[in-house]
Amino acid sequence: MSCVKIAIMHCHEPSALHQPHFRWSHPLHCRAHLCQPFSPTPYTHNARNVSEIVPRLYISDLAFAENPSLLSSYRITHVLSTLPDAIFCPPPTLLPAQPTRLQIRVDDLPFAELAAHLPTTTAFIREALSSSDSARVLVHCGEGISRSVSVVAAYLMAAYGWTPMEAIQYVKSKRRVAEPNFGFVRQLHEYARESLGRSCQDPMLPSTA
Repeated sequence: MSCVKIAIMHCHEPSALHQPHFRWSHPLHCRAHLCQPFSPTPYTHNARNVSEIVPRLYISDLAFAENPSLLSSYRITHVLSTLPDAIFCPPPTLLPAQPTRLQIRVDDLPFAELAAHLPTTTAFIREALSSSDSARVLVHCGEGISRSVSVVAAYLMAAYGWTPMEAIQYVKSKRRVAEPNFGFVRQLHEYARESLGRSCQDPMLPSTA
């Protein structure tokens, strides 16, 4: 049986917002009228809150991610959203080159479940960046501070063999506002141990050294 590559999120129908599973489909099925914009015209915001973390991998806030002119000017080909609610997907009339999308539903709360999503988000980023030298991946949450930073840190851990703190500090060096909440930091340590097979000291426990 052949494996299906990460195929990507269908923009959420209102009735699907609280279902505990992903909606996957071909990008062409993403219809703007099923997405729920946070404002009547989100793409008019003057949003430039974006940071390139490593070549072709970016973190931004929601306003940037909903802005078709900025998505186009940065040549974003893949969008990874880390929000519990639907986002505005610019239609082809505003964004002719539609990005491939994945959304995970995570609240920015210390005890929200993030670790279970990290193998999926890491695979999405890895496959996107390796798909083409022109691929550009945007990871965003509401403010580009905690959820998106944690997801990118997990990718860096897997890609470069870094510890959670090394990955977080590197992201902070590229994006000054980066500050994952303590629960997500702890879950990055869990991801290192359980998914990457690395010994890692839990930041909430005293060192035994």
